[in-house]
Amino acid sequence: MFSNLIWMFVLLCISVGDENSIRDADIFPSSPEIERGSSLKLSCVLRKNYMPQRNASHIIWKLNNELIAPENYNIVNKTVSNITIHNFTYSIANVECLMKYLDKELPLAHTEVKSGFRPDMPKNISCIYFYDVNLTCTWNAGRETSLTTNYTLYRKLMSSPDLVKPCPAVTESCSLSYLDNVYSNDFCFQVEAKNVLGASLTECVPIPLQKIEKFAPPEIISVKKIPGIKQLLTVTWKMPEKIIPLKHIICQVQYRNLYSNFTEFVNVSLNSKKKIGSCNLTGLWDSTDYSVAIRCVNNESAFWSGWSGEKNESTEENAPSGKVDLWRVIESSRSSRNRSVHLMWKPLKSFPPSGRILGYKIQYFPENKAAHKRTNNTTEQKMTLLLNEEAHIISVTAYNSAGESPEAILRIPSPDEKSSQVIEKVVTSTTNEEVVVQWITSEPETTKYVVEWYEELEMDPFGRSWQYISNSTKWKNNKKNFKPFICYNILVYPLYGSNAAAPSYTQIYAEEKKPSEGPVADTGILGKNEVTIQWNEISKAKRNGFITNYTIFYKPKNGKELNETVNSDVLQYRLKSLQANTQYTVQIMASNKAGGTIGEPKTFKTLKLDKEDIFFIAIPVEISILCLIGLWMTCVLKKHVFKKVCWPDIPNPEESLAVEWPLASSVNNSFLKRMSSQTKTVNFEEINVLEYCFPEESQEGSLLINYENHVSECTGINTKGITNRDEKILHNEEHEAPKSFSPSMPYIITDQFTGSQMHSALIPVKEVQPIEVVASGCQQNPTKNEENDNEEVLNLEDFSEKTLFNPYLKNSVKTREFLVSESLPEHSTDECRSQSGALLPFQPNVLAQSYITVDMFRVAKGQQCERALL
Repeated sequence: MFSNLIWMFVLLCISVGDENSIRDADIFPSSPEIERGSSLKLSCVLRKNYMPQRNASHIIWKLNNELIAPENYNIVNKTVSNITIHNFTYSIANVECLMKYLDKELPLAHTEVKSGFRPDMPKNISCIYFYDVNLTCTWNAGRETSLTTNYTLYRKLMSSPDLVKPCPAVTESCSLSYLDNVYSNDFCFQVEAKNVLGASLTECVPIPLQKIEKFAPPEIISVKKIPGIKQLLTVTWKMPEKIIPLKHIICQVQYRNLYSNFTEFVNVSLNSKKKIGSCNLTGLWDSTDYSVAIRCVNNESAFWSGWSGEKNESTEENAPSGKVDLWRVIESSRSSRNRSVHLMWKPLKSFPPSGRILGYKIQYFPENKAAHKRTNNTTEQKMTLLLNEEAHIISVTAYNSAGESPEAILRIPSPDEKSSQVIEKVVTSTTNEEVVVQWITSEPETTKYVVEWYEELEMDPFGRSWQYISNSTKWKNNKKNFKPFICYNILVYPLYGSNAAAPSYTQIYAEEKKPSEGPVADTGILGKNEVTIQWNEISKAKRNGFITNYTIFYKPKNGKELNETVNSDVLQYRLKSLQANTQYTVQIMASNKAGGTIGEPKTFKTLKLDKEDIFFIAIPVEISILCLIGLWMTCVLKKHVFKKVCWPDIPNPEESLAVEWPLASSVNNSFLKRMSSQTKTVNFEEINVLEYCFPEESQEGSLLINYENHVSECTGINTKGITNRDEKILHNEEHEAPKSFSPSMPYIITDQFTGSQMHSALIPVKEVQPIEVVASGCQQNPTKNEENDNEEVLNLEDFSEKTLFNPYLKNSVKTREFLVSESLPEHSTDECRSQSGALLPFQPNVLAQSYITVDMFRVAKGQQCERALL
């Protein structure tokens, strides 16, 4: 049951495969190999031809998956389709035939096609005979065939050509066992090369075995020096065991100077019977290491043996013949007169070297005190000495087992010595491979110099390099001795014997690149239209070259970028023509020969106003303030003057201390009522004026008078209607009047006024109650003058008096005099006169009317009052 199922599955698979593809076809020839450039011909043969819809006419061909053109097809019959490909140049290609069925390409068969060339005839047959080991031959096969090629080496005995020993190979070399090779026989050799396209056979080349012998390298037994003999080494070696006997042997000894890497050869002839060889190497350098190797050859053979292993040995030492290369760095001490002298020297430059240096001896002493010599020993190539202010002589020698070298001497000058500047100028330059330093000297006879160089940031004095220069003012050194992007200090010292003069100094970069960072910008003084930009130098470690210039890039907000370039020695710059009250961004770029690097940006904002604007604004303000202060101080100090000018005090008669009104107590109420109810003019005849008498003319300034007492003294009669209140008046001419009379009160005048004066004196009162005064001699009875308001006051008679200063009227005269007419009759000297005077009536609602107050008068001839008072 199970076997039946398997058969049914197999048949089903076959039927399905028959439906989708046709496999029964072959390509002839299978895997062909043809000559490159020839035509390729293939045939695809169908095995089943019982299906008419599938025949050779439906077959297509492809080369490396590319469809071959149908014109290259050839349909032989229903089952065979041929293809021809001309000039086939592929080394390897894949060709297949397919059945095109129902728009499908069904693969039928495929094959791999190779193309190549016929083998060339081998050339340059060469054989090497290793005695009692083997014989190996090599040849040159010529061009590559790209096809499988086989080679065969044939060895033939010259005396019996039929005796041939083949050696098959697939490469260009083949080896034969030594058992078949007798060194005494003569042989010839030929090579055959063969592939599917053909074969090539060389001619038989005769090669004697003695000429192709090569044996193993010899073995060095020893290389040693002989004590007491300078510049000599002895070499001993052992020959290999397998060598063709009875032949002459030549051995070559190679010795190489390890100090200079110089190599020389020495040939030594030996008999093959000798198993040990030896030789002496002479003319060597003292105390120099040498490396020795040996090889040998049969004098008839063309092939040397290999080199033996090397062995090293040193020659005998000799005392050092050359001086050490000595230099110094002097470091002065700030705290004392002592100074540190750093000595350094290089290994001996003698050629060849004398031997291995065991140490160095340093001797030094003050220049004028040779007896104070001191000695130090060291195995290092440097030493620091602490010397005082005196000039010193220092010498250094190297020593080995054979002796000491000559002394290298330097003079250390005292700190007070000053040498002239001999070198005027030092110029540096670089090439692709070298650093070049040249200098100009003012003393051409100077022929020896020392060039010293070190990194600018190097603090260790022993980190410096130096070189002595003779008969030249130009120095070159390989760039490899300088670090790139590092600044070096270079000093050139003129040398006079053992004394170094003042140096000249310069700097150099062997190679430059753009700075590692840019300067950091900072703003200094800000202005309205300008600003000072400041920056610091880039640190020396990040400059990577000499800074040639700085470029300032600045840009207003939303504006166009501008720039300014300044020299390398400028570390601040003032940008001008900026916009006021505007934000700017500024950056600094430092540049050297290799390029430039921009620093971090810095923002700033210009001012709205600069100092000049503030100055022009502040000056007027300050001047105004000063003027206001001055005006205020003037007002404070002169306020009474301004008050008199601008706001003068108007005298109020009511508040006057000159007189006391008779009606103040008796008729005040009726008088005020009459004044408030009536608007009539004053009846001047109702007004009487009391005439004041003064005791002496010298007392004319005294105005402090008690009214009631004064009247009683002059007249002996009490005045009616006058209050008992005492009023005092101040009579000083320079003193101000107390207060002005009230305009509602009547004005009083004395009877000494003339008619013309009374006519111009208007008293602005509505109605005045009559005042009665007694004035008869020194006594008068009160009388009442009742006259109409329109009557004029009678002319005054007998005036011979002077008026005193009226303190109540502004701009009034201090003294007024009324001269009595000579025609008037004499008055009694013991009478005090009093007369009534009348003023013009007051005009209501009329501006600028004149008014007067009580004037104080004195009688020019006041003897009457004086006597009366007495």
